[in-house]
Amino acid sequence: MAITDNESARYEMRNQDFSFRDQGADGKVHLGCSAHIHYSIEFFLLTSGEVDANIDSSEYHLNSGDFCIAFPNQIHSYTSFGDEGYMLCIVNPDVMPELADVFSQQVPECAVVRGKELPPSVPEIMKQMRDMSRRSSEYKDVVIKGLLLSLFGEVLPHLQLTDVRSVSSHALKTVVNYCSRNFSRDLSLGILEEELHISKYYISHLFSMKLKIRFNDYINSLRISDACRQLRQTDKTITEISECVGFNTLRTFNRAFIRQVGMSPSEYRRLKPQTSRSVSMIG
Repeated sequence: MAITDNESARYEMRNQDFSFRDQGADGKVHLGCSAHIHYSIEFFLLTSGEVDANIDSSEYHLNSGDFCIAFPNQIHSYTSFGDEGYMLCIVNPDVMPELADVFSQQVPECAVVRGKELPPSVPEIMKQMRDMSRRSSEYKDVVIKGLLLSLFGEVLPHLQLTDVRSVSSHALKTVVNYCSRNFSRDLSLGILEEELHISKYYISHLFSMKLKIRFNDYINSLRISDACRQLRQTDKTITEISECVGFNTLRTFNRAFIRQVGMSPSEYRRLKPQTSRSVSMIG
């Protein structure tokens, strides 16, 4: 079923720059999920079975061997039929500055590359990413970044890309794209109204009704997500990071960070959380 303007999509905050998931050893981790949106790139290769995908209201039926991708800030959902096999990756586009213009300024006209058109190297690259994500290695981050660049080097030529500004998109996408590019600036509903020529009351309505999140909480989530990345990957002080991501005071930053992450920035930096299924990439 297509996502209409009256339906809601859950905003998903992601602290990890890369994560991998498959159906699990028992085959019970299904791909199906409700409509959601985030700043990351999300893509999967269907290795068996069938799945329905909905990307920005475009519907696709996928069979084994098909590849599907959602660019940053595209609303997407999947319908599982209960017996599919897959390899799914979610990656922060900021870890690949070489492709920054592609992922920030363009979107695919079709989100699916059919198996018969998919380069044979892609399934092998995804298997290597799966294996590397589960391995403990000093150079894990570097290897996964290289694999990601190789994969997109193979896949992007098979996606017909369109300038995001030329796409006849709804107001929500316009607002979300603007926020994801400008969250470190001083942002308010009034500023968005002036910049985007969309009523601030309507913008507030979009966030509360479609993303189920308040505007200020959404902006803070973008800032905290970037702060987590900088805490893991840089030697900047916490004060410097707070200012860099757009908080006016360190106290406000600490309060927002604890609320969303469950620990202080200093605790987070000390722990540098990782799991066997997710890694913190080097930018």
